[in-house]
Amino acid sequence: MEDALPPQGPFTVTEHYAGMRLDRYIAGVAATVSRTRAQALIEAGSVTVNGHAAKASYAVVTDDIVQLPGNVSPPQSAPLPLAEDIPLRIIYEDPYLLVVDKAAGMVVHPAPGHSGGTLVNALLGHTLTLGGRDGARPGIVHRLDKDTSGLLIVAKDDATLVALGSEMRARSITKEYLALVEGFFDPPAGAIEAPIGRDPRQRQRMAIVTQGGRAARTLFHTEQRIGGRSLLRLTLVTGRTHQIRVHCAAVGHPVVGDPLYGRAQPPMPPRIFLHAVRLAFAHPITGVLLDFTSPLPPDLANFLSHLGDSRA
Repeated sequence: MEDALPPQGPFTVTEHYAGMRLDRYIAGVAATVSRTRAQALIEAGSVTVNGHAAKASYAVVTDDIVQLPGNVSPPQSAPLPLAEDIPLRIIYEDPYLLVVDKAAGMVVHPAPGHSGGTLVNALLGHTLTLGGRDGARPGIVHRLDKDTSGLLIVAKDDATLVALGSEMRARSITKEYLALVEGFFDPPAGAIEAPIGRDPRQRQRMAIVTQGGRAARTLFHTEQRIGGRSLLRLTLVTGRTHQIRVHCAAVGHPVVGDPLYGRAQPPMPPRIFLHAVRLAFAHPITGVLLDFTSPLPPDLANFLSHLGDSRA
């Protein structure tokens, strides 16, 4: 029998591994462990996920903590993203940070299937000084889904990246969105509070998960009622994956045009009707309050104008 070895890790599952089988995940991040070896370790009960034994077929979830036994190497570094000459709409820039207005259709950072053409590639084409430059997501403080447009903060050095991350965790950064949803909210303003986790039946989706989900809170206010739909201004108190989309769908008012949580009810916009409209935060170095807004982009504004208009 082999001598017992100290546990190795922990390894925290990042978003682009979410949904992958546990044995494949281990083989991907531990350079010295093959998938066959990973399966043997799992079968022996030597691998834990969040402190509990799991099956090889378990689909890992973002922020899962995976612990391995033995002399396991640290996760393999992702290849460094390349600088690309891609147009960017920069709202604000100083020596420490940028605020960009991301176009719909642009992925924020490289991931399997999207090695180039991302916001990170564009940022590196604009400036080579980004916080966390040795990682796969340099400068990225928070993310938007591919087809969601709007405002993002980008850190230009490590100290700023750490400071903005602390502000994000302290929930002191205001993030507001505009979304068109099905139906009318009654009352027209309020809060949705329900824990979010990976959907156990469809791992590519998130869902309201009462056991093991992460606390999530979204504030909403009805701006307009338009043709059986509501234009909402939503504020994220927490920042869970797909939070607005999951919360709105869970209360029966999915975001119009959402291919994952919504329903194809005409008329349909050219993409999901979700836009990051406002960011407000204290500058991590100077302490000055910064407040930025982004108007609805033409594709969503044009769609809205054709629905008819009746004020809430």
